[in-house]
Amino acid sequence: MECTVTWTGATGTRSGMGFIAETGSGHVLAMDGAPDAANPANGGQNLAPRPMETVLAGTGGCTAYDVVLILKRGRHDVRGCSVKLTSERAPVDPKVFTRIHMQLTVTGKALPAAAVERAIAMSHEKYCSASIMLGKMAEITTGFDIVEG
Repeated sequence: MECTVTWTGATGTRSGMGFIAETGSGHVLAMDGAPDAANPANGGQNLAPRPMETVLAGTGGCTAYDVVLILKRGRHDVRGCSVKLTSERAPVDPKVFTRIHMQLTVTGKALPAAAVERAIAMSHEKYCSASIMLGKMAEITTGFDIVEG
């Protein structure tokens, strides 16, 4: 896996702290810094997600992917899955994640709670590289709701 991240601020773009990531699979992701009122030249323009937001989003995507795949492999009628992530970060640099909570909403027909709980546990214990990696630094908790549909 590879990715190239390029600072776009030097090219005269709107944000002085913008970045473009080009992934090895051929996709492009924009990132930007937060505005800095004290030193505007060092801040972004809030034109795209912050880099740490993309880390959080990737972790949620990794978990949702696993949960859906595990449920489908178990022949459960899963029809939707969303993950709301909330986090806390250290107050000083490096501002690592210290706590992450993932609240999953899984939609399907007659989904057993035990199967959803097992799929989430398998993701966090065995399959989701992102949450396993972040779990070495942050306390990660999960919860879930099942919606019939």
